[in-house]
Amino acid sequence: MGLKVGDIIPNFKAKDANGNDFDSENIVGKKPLVIYFYPKDNTPGCTAEACSFRDQYEDFKDLGAEVIGISSDSVSSHQQFSELYKLPFILLSDNDKKIKTLFGVPSGLFGLLPGRVTYVTDKNGVIQMIFDSVLATKHIPKALQAIKKLVS
Repeated sequence: MGLKVGDIIPNFKAKDANGNDFDSENIVGKKPLVIYFYPKDNTPGCTAEACSFRDQYEDFKDLGAEVIGISSDSVSSHQQFSELYKLPFILLSDNDKKIKTLFGVPSGLFGLLPGRVTYVTDKNGVIQMIFDSVLATKHIPKALQAIKKLVS
């Protein structure tokens, strides 16, 4: 059973693209968040999604929100992906899939691929929107629209 709108984001820990420890307690409940799960670094859809979040990142920041991307790729893969595409937001390595399981992110495409799901939380860590779609670039406008509603 996955998280749903109205639930509070659970605490989780992971390594970021620089190998630093990330603890959700340091950010959840302090600002609105966009947490997006994606299948794999350097694949066409995931690269398009990450670059779209990059291109709109200042819009999210201007609204006081932070963007966090999560996949099961390694820290070194995230580091290369982040450097190659100049990604300004946090990328977390979920190589044991504990965070994906904690959120209840479903597998896509008959269980063959990791799911692509975006969660938007308010500044209290309460989920306000969940968007589950294989259409990678559709996540960014949906997330931005949800964040704008939160701050208006």
